[in-house]
Amino acid sequence: MSILPKKNELGFFEIRMESIGGLGANLAGKMLAEAGVVGAGLNGVSFSSYGSEKKGSPVKAHIRFCDIDTNIRDTTPVEHPHVVVVFHESLYKTMDVTSGVTEDSIILVNSTATPEEVKQKLKLKAGTVAVIDAIGIALEEKNKVNMAMMGAIFRIVDFLDPQIMRDVIRKSLEKKYPQAVEPALRTFERAYNEVQFQTYKLEEGDSFPAFVRHDTPVLGYETQPIGGVIVNPGNSVLKNLSISRSGMMPHYHEDKCIHCAACDNVCPDFCFVWEEQPDKKGRPQMFLQGIDYQYCKGCLKCVIACPTEALTGEREEGNYGEEHRVPHRFDLAANV
Repeated sequence: MSILPKKNELGFFEIRMESIGGLGANLAGKMLAEAGVVGAGLNGVSFSSYGSEKKGSPVKAHIRFCDIDTNIRDTTPVEHPHVVVVFHESLYKTMDVTSGVTEDSIILVNSTATPEEVKQKLKLKAGTVAVIDAIGIALEEKNKVNMAMMGAIFRIVDFLDPQIMRDVIRKSLEKKYPQAVEPALRTFERAYNEVQFQTYKLEEGDSFPAFVRHDTPVLGYETQPIGGVIVNPGNSVLKNLSISRSGMMPHYHEDKCIHCAACDNVCPDFCFVWEEQPDKKGRPQMFLQGIDYQYCKGCLKCVIACPTEALTGEREEGNYGEEHRVPHRFDLAANV
């Protein structure tokens, strides 16, 4: 008898992880597949898709499970997942993380919000919404976000044995990183116990939108830009880089700032906003107005460079960056 709670027409139970580089989704997918194959006696496969290998780049991890008598001959991306795992809450701002879900799907999100608030943010009509403050747990336990997400996954995917995952964690870390074994296990246990979830039924007469595959458009002689014009320039002026943050961000304390520009010298993304004002003697001087969090990736290089503790690294809470956004230098230039 199959232990899989649900299967698609090919006999697969499918999981898709939506993440960014640096949060460990690729490793989490491999460990999850190993736990299913070794611990539950299933056939399984795990693979990832991503662009440039750098922190902050979008990453997708795909996992398939099936009964031992079913062969896996499909390594295409998971389009209709039974479980979606969103490693960073802000990803929904830039991509459709819930693409292909149905009213029977489970959506696990790394967030401090309630399941009801997450449901509204993702504009979900139904399904099971689970939330876990994976970043908070990882920071407190001095471990990785992926271990917290794994703990939550094993709570909601109940056909997998959490003890098998504990053994996989120990086996994966104890040889090269023995000091990381206990923090990883504590992170796993906390997330397993602290995850919250709520199931929402589809309202009568309502339905999920049909799945749309976002293929790369085919450019030909009728559709290509005239003269090879680059219609989408490769810059970050109009892009939101806040999804690259992984829990910490700089907070600005104006009363301690001496406007020395040490922070601006080390910032890789021109996040600091300056304005020319007269000093006490009437001479023109540049004064720091704040940080444009739309472009801040949370690297905290500015915190290290600041000589007066006018910048401190603190936990990102809710939509702090959006609520405290100051006009960027490009905005100020446009108003001149």
